[in-house]
Amino acid sequence: MNSLVRKAKKGDPEAFTELMQSQMQNMYKAARSVLYNDEDVVDAISETILACWEKIWQLKEEAYFRTWMTRILINKCNDILRKQRNIMLVEEIPEQLSYDRKYENVEWEEALESLDEKYRLIMMLYYVEGFKTGEIGDILSMPESTVRTRLARGRQQLAKEFA
Repeated sequence: MNSLVRKAKKGDPEAFTELMQSQMQNMYKAARSVLYNDEDVVDAISETILACWEKIWQLKEEAYFRTWMTRILINKCNDILRKQRNIMLVEEIPEQLSYDRKYENVEWEEALESLDEKYRLIMMLYYVEGFKTGEIGDILSMPESTVRTRLARGRQQLAKEFA
């Protein structure tokens, strides 16, 4: 992956395309844990890809590409949520699109959705995406101790819910 990042930083569109395609499933899972509408997820991923292409030259360490990209994605998701809060009318209820769940662990998704939002994203980044607590702290701009605390509290919440 580091060689693809190096090539993409030099402006190689094919390397960038291959790099982003390799991260598509990770981006979908992360965006889906924050956003509930597939259209919003697609928008967040599209905006992330564009931002990554425009700013990849700013990436200092190739090894941290995935962390950098995930941080951009989370920020794009938060932007979408902020816009929705500003324009959503009380009488309008957003339509929930159905999607194919045959490749997903439905029980795990339902368990994550039962968690408070501040725990859900951290649990998903830690258990599903495999990020370390320090990396999650960097992505979410919070101290690593806060990440560890929220992981512990998220586990407690799951234990209470499913015990």
